[in-house]
Amino acid sequence: MSNSIQTINPFTEKQLKEYTLMSHQEAKNAVSNADDCFDEWKLVPIAERAKLANKLAEVIEENRDELIELMVTEMGKVQSQGEGEVTLCANICKYTADIAEQELANETRDYEGGKAVITYQPIGVILGIQPWNFPLYQVIRYSITNLVAGNTTVMKHASNVFGMAEKIQSLFDQAGFPKYAYQSLLIDGKTASKLISHEGIKGVTFTGSDKIGKKVAKEAAKRSKKTVLELGSNDAYIVLDDADLSLAVETCVKGRVVNNGQTCVSAKRFIVTEKNYNKFKEEFTKAMSSLKTGDPKADDTDIGPMARKDLREKLHQQVTESIEAGATVICGCKIPDGKGYFYPASILENVTPGMPAYDDELFGPVAALIKAKDNDDAMRIANDSRYGLGGGIFSKDEDKATELAIKHFDTGMVNINGFALSQPNLPFGGVKSSGYGREHGGFGIKEFVNIKSVMVAKTAE
Repeated sequence: MSNSIQTINPFTEKQLKEYTLMSHQEAKNAVSNADDCFDEWKLVPIAERAKLANKLAEVIEENRDELIELMVTEMGKVQSQGEGEVTLCANICKYTADIAEQELANETRDYEGGKAVITYQPIGVILGIQPWNFPLYQVIRYSITNLVAGNTTVMKHASNVFGMAEKIQSLFDQAGFPKYAYQSLLIDGKTASKLISHEGIKGVTFTGSDKIGKKVAKEAAKRSKKTVLELGSNDAYIVLDDADLSLAVETCVKGRVVNNGQTCVSAKRFIVTEKNYNKFKEEFTKAMSSLKTGDPKADDTDIGPMARKDLREKLHQQVTESIEAGATVICGCKIPDGKGYFYPASILENVTPGMPAYDDELFGPVAALIKAKDNDDAMRIANDSRYGLGGGIFSKDEDKATELAIKHFDTGMVNINGFALSQPNLPFGGVKSSGYGREHGGFGIKEFVNIKSVMVAKTAE
């Protein structure tokens, strides 16, 4: 088996660079170095760690052009969306720095017989296993919160974005973090799985498919190691009877094709009540069909190429299986001729349980259009999923929509009359087969800490 990896530009299909994979022993040595670094890093005051987070934000902004170039060339991200990813990552660093001392401050509570100090102490080396679709954000999201909390990190990135993995390593170095506090490891999935058992690894955070994520969780659970899992979804966006249809169509198109349709919390199933179905279908089809695929660097490109050839093949297989099971094509659903791993904006209707378009995650610009009898039926269909990461509701009655989102929508986040990706100050994560644990919003900084009670007994004076 080869120990080298080639990265490919999905727009030109040409090789970008070749990388040599680390051996298992080299990866184990990296974990040991991170563990040694932890002994000193955990004692650095939170305020000093926060200063480095702010410095990292500066470094990210200074390297903006090179970071965007890597996103565009390694995984085909539309350039304007790469700009947004860089800004988000800098903001995550700043937010983490702002909240760190408050979130991790000791608390004092009385108890019968004395008083106690509740303290949040780092636990050690955290292994991150991250995907390619947001190649900067996925890494910064988990690493900066853990580093500011006092942990150290080792990270396995997706092999098609190894250039970004190396670049992120240089960002932490430029920002002045101690050597071995953060490390990008150029390893394969098999080596990453083996690292879970390393005694130096104290926790694992994974973003990816639910199938692989559950295997990661199982390996960690065997050794009583905590995991945080973000496992994707087939998010439902519900168009209720009283929805603003123009707003719903515009937002649903954006929500389906953002990042070339390769986003865990993108809109994927579109559930429309019978009252609005025909009109929504007409306008949605018109809007999706008018989107332009092409060079991700071009200003007028709406959809760039998919990140890899095998991912396009998998998506098309899911589409084909859905059609064979009875789904009908409204638009798209054919692999185009020519260079680049493109897939057109596509819509399937008559989508029912048992089809990949209904049950699974279609990671590309394919929408599943589903008719509901009424509002109640729409919510039933939305929750008829093993996943629960995100979702959306369109209704002119914001109070009613908010109540539905809070009490009935079984997901970790819900958009009402809009589409937004994760925010630094809001918790991010899912339920059911979309995983568990939370990142952002002050929650992620406490996922891998020891919440310790120190009880001080009253003594006789």
